[in-house]
Amino acid sequence: MTIEAVVFDIGNVLIQWDPERFYDARLGVEDRKRLFAEVPLHDMNLDLDRGAPFRASVYDLADQHPTWAEEIRHWHDSWLAFAHADIPQSVRLLRALRAKGVPVLALSNFGIGTFEVAVTAYPFLAEFDQSYISGHLGCIKPDAEIYQHLEQGAGLPANRLLFADDRPENIAAAEARGWQGHLFTTPQAWAARLVEAGLLSEQDAQ
Repeated sequence: MTIEAVVFDIGNVLIQWDPERFYDARLGVEDRKRLFAEVPLHDMNLDLDRGAPFRASVYDLADQHPTWAEEIRHWHDSWLAFAHADIPQSVRLLRALRAKGVPVLALSNFGIGTFEVAVTAYPFLAEFDQSYISGHLGCIKPDAEIYQHLEQGAGLPANRLLFADDRPENIAAAEARGWQGHLFTTPQAWAARLVEAGLLSEQDAQ
C-alpha cells in the first residue's frame, strides 16, 4: 500500500526524553526510585500532556509533597535536562522525507508549555507539515480521539499513513485503525523501514 504521509512521535523518536536519567544523576538510583514511588510524577505529566498548565501543575504537586518539593520543581525548572538531546539520524530522516515531497506529521503526547520549551531548544520541531500535540487537543495517545484528529486534518485514508512511535500501545492503537506502524527502537531500523516503503533511497536514509 502506497504511503502518502509519515507520522512521527517526538519523545524518544526525535528527542531523547528521560527524567529518570536526570534524577539518577542528582539522587542516585535508589532515592530516585523512592521519589517516583512516593510522588505521582508520571501521572502529573499525563495531565500536562492533556493540557494542564505547566508551572502551576508542577508547583502544586511540589506543595503537596514538601519532602520532595525541590526535586519535583525540577520537572518545570530543569525540563530541558529531561529532553537532553536530539536523535540526529531521526532528524535527518524527517528532513529527507520533506525534501522528497513526502508530507511529514507529528503526533505526540506533549504539554502546551513543555512543547513551547522544546521547540525553542529544537527548532526542527517546527518543520512538520502538520503537528498534532496532545496538550492543544486535550487528548492523548493511545486514545482513539487523537488519531481521529490527525486523520481528519490530514484528509488521507488511514492505510496511507506510516507511524513511528516508541510505545507499543500507541502503535497498536494506530494499527487497529488501519495505519501502518513502526515500533521505534533505533533510527537505523526506522531508516530501513522508510527505504522498504520506497519513500527514501538508502543514500537518503543515511
